[in-house]
Amino acid sequence: MPGPERSLPSAGSYGPQHGSRSCDCHALDPDLSPPTGLAVRAASPYLRRKLGVALHALDWEPEWRGEAALLTPAVPERLRTLLEAFSPTERPELSAAPWDGAEVDPWQAAPLERWVRRLLSGWFTAASQALEFHMQPVVALASGQVYGYEALVRARWQGDLIGAGALLDAAAARGQHRAFDALARRTAIRQVYPQLAPEQVLFINFAPGVVYDPNICLRTTFEACREVGADFGRLLFEVTESESFPDLKLLASILERYRAEGAQVALDDLGAGHTSLTYLAALRPDLVKLDRDLIRNLHGDDARVPLVQALIRYAHDLGIRTVAEGVETAQELRLVTELGADYAQGYLLGRPAPSPVGPAGS
Repeated sequence: MPGPERSLPSAGSYGPQHGSRSCDCHALDPDLSPPTGLAVRAASPYLRRKLGVALHALDWEPEWRGEAALLTPAVPERLRTLLEAFSPTERPELSAAPWDGAEVDPWQAAPLERWVRRLLSGWFTAASQALEFHMQPVVALASGQVYGYEALVRARWQGDLIGAGALLDAAAARGQHRAFDALARRTAIRQVYPQLAPEQVLFINFAPGVVYDPNICLRTTFEACREVGADFGRLLFEVTESESFPDLKLLASILERYRAEGAQVALDDLGAGHTSLTYLAALRPDLVKLDRDLIRNLHGDDARVPLVQALIRYAHDLGIRTVAEGVETAQELRLVTELGADYAQGYLLGRPAPSPVGPAGS
């Protein structure tokens, strides 16, 4: 057993955590050197046999220490090929820990799949220092004017533009999802808010699972708002992944903390299961977004029309405004307008762009 003097390392680093701060969401951890090798362990005799066969097929004849295969060097592409020999159901049963050629560090044991994603995202720390945001308009259907813009995170690295999915996946693989989410919020406020016209609203995404305590974790977000002189009434914080965050009490406290500053809040993906009607009634956000799968290819005889209409009516009965997401055709736009949606967002009205643009065709 490790001695009591050793502290648990940061989940996002390759080595022990250095320094301290009030919350691990306030800054990204430094990117330490990748391990020399990995000690890979399978959870069952069947998977251990399969691991041995897969290693042999790759001409990889490692030293074994007990039930662990000591793989060196830790070449991410080769490890990815090894992982592909296992089904998605089997992969979580493979774990790995850093091996320096002499000792295995059990403190940093994690699923092999996560280690592969971590090693393949060596660009993450540098890219996180070069975040930029594309802006997609949200249009008020009654007036046809831009109500606000959703800030969508991107990053520049070695001339390439990295999208939100890759950034978020890399952050999660490195245990940096809390710090990255907070960094993205701060950067969106600093970069995008000053570009907006008066009265336009900035939509800022955040995952509620990254917040331990709203009074601590949101502090740097509010500091960024004050740095740019933001009118909090023109900031709207949009919850993503609300279904996968079952702590309704904590989620309510996060939304109330935003509202205490004067900001608006929204839930995403109503109708997809990610935002249930229970959440809607309990949290009473200012806005809710209808899931794009409800809107895609919507037509007059579509069986989804009564459902969309009922969801809009239910939200309005609770005093919640609605946004139809994923509007790509004139027919979809006409229908969501007739069904009573307050706002719309989608490629028909404007694709994400580095600077503010009005509705397409305006």
